[in-house]
Amino acid sequence: MDKRVVSEIVAEFLGSMFLVMAAISSMVLFTNVFESNKAMAVLANAVSVAFVLIALIEMFGRVSGAHFNPVVTAVMLFEKQIGKSKATLFIIFQIIGGITGTALTHLMFLDEFGGMLAVSNNIRNDYVYFGEVFGTFILVLAILMLVKTKSNKISIIVGLLVGGQLLATSSTMFANPQVTIARMFTSSVSGIRPMDGLIFIAMQIIGSLLAYAVYKLIFSKNDYITEEQ
Repeated sequence: MDKRVVSEIVAEFLGSMFLVMAAISSMVLFTNVFESNKAMAVLANAVSVAFVLIALIEMFGRVSGAHFNPVVTAVMLFEKQIGKSKATLFIIFQIIGGITGTALTHLMFLDEFGGMLAVSNNIRNDYVYFGEVFGTFILVLAILMLVKTKSNKISIIVGLLVGGQLLATSSTMFANPQVTIARMFTSSVSGIRPMDGLIFIAMQIIGSLLAYAVYKLIFSKNDYITEEQ
């Protein structure tokens, strides 16, 4: 395997792992250890994920593009920014990285869990599904538009968007199939039972496809590039 590809999949693995760790461990710390109420825990979770995501994009953006998300990889494939074989490897290692992040989070808080992985029974259903469509839509649209316009603030904007939308969606914005899969394997409040998780992933795919359609509509002319005044 080409050394460049190895570097890229390692970056996707590590970024996915630390993103999941931030998403789960902050909730465990505030609910289980600090015994905070759920509102405070969600606020801490939003701040943690936003800060960590900004750092991860800055660290790995120039290596792999810092996707950390199968639907982001998929739309980059649609845009011919990445080949099929590399996209497949990215998605595989994103998922492996996410599950590893769950296991390592359980290891950090082993006294709270008693094991490295556990199938979640945390119910997230009904109207919450729409939150995943909206959350994934705005995330994917933002990434596509920021890449298209060659923004130099992608890490900050995406990090703040994710943190903000985590507080503004009924689902607390998973917006990421690998994160959803990883959170199927935690017994913490961050978890999601597999049945609901699969529907979340379907909603995330719908949201990303809608975002791609709107993006193509906005940039219907290939020469349309927004420039700073």
